[in-house]
Amino acid sequence: MAAERIRLAYFSNSTVRGGAEEHILTLLRGLDREQFQPYLICAPEVAEKLGADVPGDIEVFPLRYASPRHVRGALALARFLRRNRIQILHSHLFYASLFASPVGWISGVPLIIETPHLRELWRHGWLKGSFLLDRLIGRFVNVYIAVSIANGAYLREIKKLPARKIQVIQNGCDLDRFHPTHRPSFELERQLGFTKDDPLLLVPARLEPQKGHSVLLEALPRVLREFPRTQVVCAGEGVLREQLEERVQYLGIGKNVRFIGHQTNIEDWLSVCDFTVLPSFYEGLPLVAIESLAAGRPMVATAVDGTTEVIFNGKTGLTVPPGDPVQLAVAICKMLRDPELRQSMASAGRLWVMDKFTQKRQVEQTEDCYVHNLERACGHLSSAEGRALTRDESVSRPNASERVP
Repeated sequence: MAAERIRLAYFSNSTVRGGAEEHILTLLRGLDREQFQPYLICAPEVAEKLGADVPGDIEVFPLRYASPRHVRGALALARFLRRNRIQILHSHLFYASLFASPVGWISGVPLIIETPHLRELWRHGWLKGSFLLDRLIGRFVNVYIAVSIANGAYLREIKKLPARKIQVIQNGCDLDRFHPTHRPSFELERQLGFTKDDPLLLVPARLEPQKGHSVLLEALPRVLREFPRTQVVCAGEGVLREQLEERVQYLGIGKNVRFIGHQTNIEDWLSVCDFTVLPSFYEGLPLVAIESLAAGRPMVATAVDGTTEVIFNGKTGLTVPPGDPVQLAVAICKMLRDPELRQSMASAGRLWVMDKFTQKRQVEQTEDCYVHNLERACGHLSSAEGRALTRDESVSRPNASERVP
């Protein structure tokens, strides 16, 4: 008789497809099906947006539960957890954990995990800024998985969460999709009215305040004075689209900026750009930085949080302070002036991410985290569940020697 698999449910109550959802997809694709039986619980809007990207063997449970008023959502989640005898409930972002973790605890789920993903720079005021609620909800959470070294430090030093509960597992992704020699099946530049000689900058980020598009737009007039043919392609959707489009027109740079929405073929757009730009105010560990380097495209980025664990200034890209359009313009112009610098950074960057940020590495470390902490929570595991215990246990934080490419 086959041994029973560990039953694991991922929970997200976001209504947009963002980095957390891509993170979940990476785990859903890579988890060992002989050992784990995963489920996905998410908002109906996200279930629709993920669509066929979710592996066919995964049961998706659409659930609207993002408010204390959603009593039906709480009850439906509790019924799902009990009916499927879920052993691990893994919520993504604090807002999801806020609602799901207490329900998981009440429902008797042995292991409850939260992946916060990023530093919440937007939180101000006595209640939100004190993180008192985070520590209260943390009583129901057994383990926090930080997606970067910086994210782990934030959880310990700013949120004041128990260090014993925090494990660092850096983000990874399916790097086989990306290669410097990849070419799209048709000329993307031409459909936007560009020529192959126009310098092309790609901004692969949602149009949200966090991502700093407004700073980039303020920097562009300075860039265009030296490189007037520079074209900027913003690949992503978000609440700021109309506002950013209006700002582009006000600055008189409409011929140089295009908004193309969310792109499922981001590898094609990476292949036609000269480099990428990520002007964020805060991050966890951005997957787009990993993807950019895997595609052989260096990045100009802000020196925030886990970004600097991928983009090393002068080695795999250029970094600048957040919110500084002058320094951002200087870095972009430096990159545009020096093709040899771009090439050297591209080569070093690809080697770095192919070694340190693979999907395989992330999935295996996460599987180890699940098994080891489920054993701790339950006090014992079946022999089948314990098979992964022979793997390396060093998932708490990467070795210091791994931080320099």
